[in-house]
Amino acid sequence: MYLRETRRTNRDGSVVRYLQLAHNSRHPETGVSTASVIHNFGRAETVDREALARLVSSISRFLDPGEALAAASGAEVEVLDSRRLGGTWTLDALWGRLGIGAALRQAAAGRKLDPVVAERTVFAMVAQRALEPGSKLACCRWVAERVAIDGLTALGDDQAYRGMDFLLQALERIASEIFSSVAHLLNLDLDIVFIDTTSTYWELDGADALADLAEDPDAGDQDVPPAESATRTWGNSKDHRGDLPQVIIAMAVTRDGIPVRCWTFPGNTGDQPIIRRIKDDLGAWNLRRLVWVADRGFASATNRAYLTRGGGHYIHAEKLRHTNGEAAAALARPGRYKTVAGNLRVKEVTVAAGGDTTGARAQRFVVCHNPEAAQRDEAVRQRLVEHLSGLITGSDAWTARRRDELVGSLKAKPGLRRYLRRTNTGLLRIDKAGIAGEKHLDGKWLLRTSDQTLTPQDLAAAYKQLLAVEAGWRDMKSSLGLRPVFHYREDRIRAHIQLCWLALLLIRVVENTTGDTWRNVRHELDRLHLVTLATGDGQVAQRSALTSAQQTILAALKLPDPPRFLDFTIHTSN
Repeated sequence: MYLRETRRTNRDGSVVRYLQLAHNSRHPETGVSTASVIHNFGRAETVDREALARLVSSISRFLDPGEALAAASGAEVEVLDSRRLGGTWTLDALWGRLGIGAALRQAAAGRKLDPVVAERTVFAMVAQRALEPGSKLACCRWVAERVAIDGLTALGDDQAYRGMDFLLQALERIASEIFSSVAHLLNLDLDIVFIDTTSTYWELDGADALADLAEDPDAGDQDVPPAESATRTWGNSKDHRGDLPQVIIAMAVTRDGIPVRCWTFPGNTGDQPIIRRIKDDLGAWNLRRLVWVADRGFASATNRAYLTRGGGHYIHAEKLRHTNGEAAAALARPGRYKTVAGNLRVKEVTVAAGGDTTGARAQRFVVCHNPEAAQRDEAVRQRLVEHLSGLITGSDAWTARRRDELVGSLKAKPGLRRYLRRTNTGLLRIDKAGIAGEKHLDGKWLLRTSDQTLTPQDLAAAYKQLLAVEAGWRDMKSSLGLRPVFHYREDRIRAHIQLCWLALLLIRVVENTTGDTWRNVRHELDRLHLVTLATGDGQVAQRSALTSAQQTILAALKLPDPPRFLDFTIHTSN
C-alpha cells in the first residue's frame, strides 16, 4: 500500500495532479501487477495535508521508533553522533556580539598563526571553563567528543597551549578593545568601579624564584606600577593556606557586576603596588570619572592618596575594631540616622574637614546600620558568650598552666577570645566591658569617601554592591574551576586566569540579561543537542527541538534560534 500521484493534461496544456491511496496486486492468471485505488484524496494542491499527517501518525503507532523513522525516510537511519549544542552556541553568539572574537582575530593578524584558528581555540577553552571545567587536555577531548563548536571540530594539546600563549601576548590590546566593546554594547555605568583581590594556592613544597620580580622596599615613592606575574610564593592567603605558595588575583567590576579587567600578581604583593597598577591600567582607557570601591584591606592612607590623584575618588570600608583615630571619632560622633531603605539606616559624619596629608581630601564618613543585622549579631554574640562561660566554668580551681592552655587554644578563635579577660591574679572572666563595646557595633559598617557629590544612600548602595565581586570570586573558584590549576609555568598560569575572567564575563552577561543563575541556564541549554543522522543517501546534522525554557532564554538574550540543520551531505553515485 502506498500513496501515488497521477496526472491529467487538459486541452489548454495545464496539468492537474491527483493523490490516491493505492495497492498493487498480481493477476492470478497473467501475473501482471495492477494497481487498485483504495481511496482518492483529490487534487494535490487542495488535499488536506493535516489529514495525511494524522494518517501517518496513526500508522506509526504500530511501528517501533526505528522502523517509523526508516519508513519515513525511505531508508534505514543510523545515529552517528550526538553532542551538546545549546551552551556553546549561546556563548559563541554572545562572544561575537561583544566583539571578543573580532578583537582576537585582529590581534592575531600578522602573526605566524591562523587568526580564525587562534580565536576558535581561545573560545573553546573559555567555553569549557563556563560549561565543564577541566584541564586543557580534557578540553581537547571535550571538543572532539562532547560538544559542537562552530568552526572547530578538533583541538590538539599543542594548539591549546599556543592559544594560551597568544592570549597572553595580546592581552593588553585585547583587554582594551573588549572593554570598549562591552561597555558600549551593554551600556555599562562606568563611573563606579569595584576592586577586590583574592588568592589561589598550589600544593607545592617550595615557591618560585623571585629574584627578578622582588620589589625594592625603598621604591615606594617612585610610583612605578609592578609588572603582572603569576609567580607562586608565600603571602597572606585569603584561603587560609598561608603554608602554601600562591598568586594574587585582582579584578575590576562595574556596578552591574560585569568584570571588565583581571590582573595577576606574585603571591607576596602588597595592596599598594596592586592599587598603582590597576589605577594606571584603567586610567589609560580615558574614563571620564572613576570612583573606586574597595574593602577595608585597601583602606590605607597611602592607597587613598594615590587614588585621588588626577581627580579620582574612592569609597572604602573602615575597620570597626582597632581602627584609626578618624574612624573611631566617626563611630563615636552622635547624630540621627536616616532610613534610606527597608532595613538600612545611614548617618553622615565629617571629621577633620578640609583635608589633610593622608590623601583623604575631606574626612567624610557614613555610618551604616542594619537593625536586622544588629539582631543577628547580638544573637551570635550571646551564643558565643554562653559557650565561653561553659569553657571557663570552674577554672578558678584549675592550675595556672591549665588556664594558660585554654587561653592559648582560644587564640585561633577570635570570636571567643574577644569576650575573655584575665584578672590581675590570672583568673578567667567574661569581659563585660568588651561585650558592651561590641554591642555598640552591632549591625554597623563604616564607609570613608573623598567624593562630596554622592549621597549617603549612593555610598551605602555602592559598597553593598561590592558583594558582586565576592560572588565573582566564588564562581571563579567553584563554577569555573579556577583551582586546581594544571599549569606550572608562570605565563600559562596567567593565561589560565585570564580564560577564567573571560568565562566569568560571559556568564555575568547571561545572568544579568536573563535574571536567572548560570547554573540553571546552563542546565537547560545542555539539553539542546546536535544529532548527526545518516542514511544511504547521505547524512544530516540536526538540532533537537527547542523547549519553551530554551526559547525564553534565547529571547531574553535577543538571540535567534540556532539553525535547525547545521550540516547536510548528499551521497552521489558514480
